[in-house]
Amino acid sequence: MPGDTPSQSSLHSEGDLNISPRRAAWSRGHISPETRRVLEEDARYFLHQSLSTPCLNALKGCHGATIEDLEGRELLDFHGNNVHQVGYAHPRVVEAITRQLHDLAFCPRRYTNGPAIELARRLTEAAPGDLKRVLFAPGGSLAIGMALKLARAATGRFKTISMWDSFHGASLDAISVGGEAIFRSGAGPLLPGCEHVPPPDNRHCPFKCGAACTLACADYVEYVLEKEGDVAAVVAETVRCTPFIPPVDYWQRIRAACDRHGAMLILDEIPTGLGRTGKLFAAEHYGIVPDMLVIGKGLGGGIMPIAALLAREDLNRVMKDKALGHYTHEKNPVACAAGVATLQVIEEERLVEKAREDGTYAMGRLRELAARHPIIGDVRGLGLLLGVELLRDARTAERATDEADQVMYESLTRGLSFKVTMGNILTLTPALTITRPEIDRAVAILDQSLAAVSPSRTPASRPPA
Repeated sequence: MPGDTPSQSSLHSEGDLNISPRRAAWSRGHISPETRRVLEEDARYFLHQSLSTPCLNALKGCHGATIEDLEGRELLDFHGNNVHQVGYAHPRVVEAITRQLHDLAFCPRRYTNGPAIELARRLTEAAPGDLKRVLFAPGGSLAIGMALKLARAATGRFKTISMWDSFHGASLDAISVGGEAIFRSGAGPLLPGCEHVPPPDNRHCPFKCGAACTLACADYVEYVLEKEGDVAAVVAETVRCTPFIPPVDYWQRIRAACDRHGAMLILDEIPTGLGRTGKLFAAEHYGIVPDMLVIGKGLGGGIMPIAALLAREDLNRVMKDKALGHYTHEKNPVACAAGVATLQVIEEERLVEKAREDGTYAMGRLRELAARHPIIGDVRGLGLLLGVELLRDARTAERATDEADQVMYESLTRGLSFKVTMGNILTLTPALTITRPEIDRAVAILDQSLAAVSPSRTPASRPPA
């Protein structure tokens, strides 16, 4: 039907598209016949979908901050699907998993086990405020689903307010509250009552705030809360992984609005929690405590799939006669052992502090690039969650989507992997264990790749801030 297919530009959201013509051209020049056979075999068995199959390349190894393809080429991985806070194959995590496999490999759901209790204890002790109850799930989408069910049960309401352009997972309930066309378009009726509002993105703000942000987007959330009158929860990423960094007062205003209108606040930190932003939980930057907090991805040390829902103590009484999660691998002892080891590594190697310090250093280096490359419209970040936005015209904020695609493949050729989000934002999320020389190497690759795509200027010609 006419109009049913989203435009190519609307598909530029969560990640770089595997249907790009440049993807095919890059593959022809950089993939060996042996690797091509592996990719063809993969494509023969897996369902094809944008963002993944057919795949870009095939890997044979990963360690620390790097991945290695079948041909032995190492790439600094500034993508990692945000699972590699402690780096790939951290010895402490591998040891914990191996030991647990020999001790207790599985725990049926009618039973509990030591690693599950220990992980729950550590998370609730570290979580802000009264987030003293936890449930585990095999993945972030499932944990988001549990949060939605708990909000419905606690409030007796079913409506939600969430953000356009947000990503909360790929399951039907998660894409209902999510805001990306590549997941939502053509999916048929989604969950009822899922209202959407603009995200806190001042560069592309529909309220035209610009640099002098008035938090009109936060006021609009309260406007919808008031008009709807029966919203169960506001569901949002504390910091969008592109990244969008909300102003300091944004979440304080949303927290107060939720309290006034009887709605819960559910914050999704699946990719951004556990130290990436320079705090263990991103909400700590804003001085607020949500009613529920969802984490995942890096919780399993970049090896085991596990996510967690953290909830207020008083919400414990809501579901006593109902099943909220009860997933087969909810208290998987091997995954939980990986989680315990991950939290130990984060604490003992001071990775939260390191992410904060290295993030400041990396931001300085990226701003040096902005002085030389006029196509860079913005450099932003929080800890080691970094974004470089490419614009064709800074005055109109026209997205440089084709150029961003080029920069990504130029960088892959030189040994750097990262994700392009929204079509024009180079999203850089390295392992928190990364070294300064590795950061410098990544910046040098970006510099060369940008120069190959657009002309540079001397630092002296940089316009005033």
